[in-house]
Amino acid sequence: MREYILTFLTGAIVTYLLVPLVLKVAIWFKAMTPVRDRDVHAIPTPRMGGLAMFGGMLAALLMASRLPHLHKVFTESPTWIGLLSAGGLLVVVGIADDRWEIDALTKMAGQVAAAGLLIMNGVQISWIPKPGDNLVLPPSYGIPLTIIVVVATINAVNFIDGLDGLAAGIVGVSALAFFLYSFLVTVVVHLDHQSAPALIAAILAGMCTGFLPHNFSPARIFMGDTGSMLIGMLLAASMITVSGFDPVALRGSINRFPTLLPLIPIAILVVPYADMLMAVVRRSYDGRSPFAPDKKHLHHRLLDLGHSHRGAALVMYLWTALFSFGVVALSAVKSPLIVLSVASLVAIATLVVMAFPQLRPHGRRHRGTAEAQSDHRPRQPA
Repeated sequence: MREYILTFLTGAIVTYLLVPLVLKVAIWFKAMTPVRDRDVHAIPTPRMGGLAMFGGMLAALLMASRLPHLHKVFTESPTWIGLLSAGGLLVVVGIADDRWEIDALTKMAGQVAAAGLLIMNGVQISWIPKPGDNLVLPPSYGIPLTIIVVVATINAVNFIDGLDGLAAGIVGVSALAFFLYSFLVTVVVHLDHQSAPALIAAILAGMCTGFLPHNFSPARIFMGDTGSMLIGMLLAASMITVSGFDPVALRGSINRFPTLLPLIPIAILVVPYADMLMAVVRRSYDGRSPFAPDKKHLHHRLLDLGHSHRGAALVMYLWTALFSFGVVALSAVKSPLIVLSVASLVAIATLVVMAFPQLRPHGRRHRGTAEAQSDHRPRQPA
């Protein structure tokens, strides 16, 4: 565990220290986010912050490769080569988009190519759970499914990157939950504690933690597609590498829901996946491209309810933590009904207290003050 903590801290510290340098490079390179109708920021803001996150990833991988126990992760498989090559490709594509805003098909091609680089280096879904057993996937099925998971996760993270600190916070919380899940599995089923899923999750959580102080509202810099595609790829890679665990060892080792255990990585990402699915359905129903931007994401709806930018981000963090850590607890405890009951009560309280600020006394006072001020504003002539 100490080596994981050291790796996490390396990623966080290096990312944090690199952001001011990347900020100057983004301004010089003119990688700026203009103020558009769909955006919530009020002034042009530098993006391309994912370049600092990539530096944090490189430093964390280097640190882990020099540690006595985590070093085994690098010698047992070429996963780290896949992370470096796929991450480097996505950073190049992201920098081009942050500067010149390339079209969606070009970005999609880069994402598929990154998934191919992961597959070439052993990051591939090899089995999926089914009731009472596990289904081993031949390459003809495993490769397309891996590409779908990688591309879907990248775009899910990209879709939620519309509010200061939102993507970094949600992915950071998800990565921490997934690290807990991965480490817990190795402990309970007596596998090697040094595993690729846990290492990737620890690095990803560190990168997001180091970037968040610069990105939380009011943001000094945005991660841009350079960062959103990178952290989406890492999140997908951490989930996919779980299939490297022995499915026989996993079955029946935790609780009475053993066949659901490998599905937990996907369940942890329910918030960004749900937002992406709703966006695709909404835009397709309106006759527009699924990639056409709008202001109807979950965070936009929270802003419409009266939340501040920070408040909306915190609500999304809380929802992500509630669900992700809830499903991890569900996989580990002997009495899952207790977890379900507690999680349901917390979810209801969260929905009432936080999602509807006008129901709170100070929220009603703030709303009344705002309405009174608007009534006294001088009206413009028609």
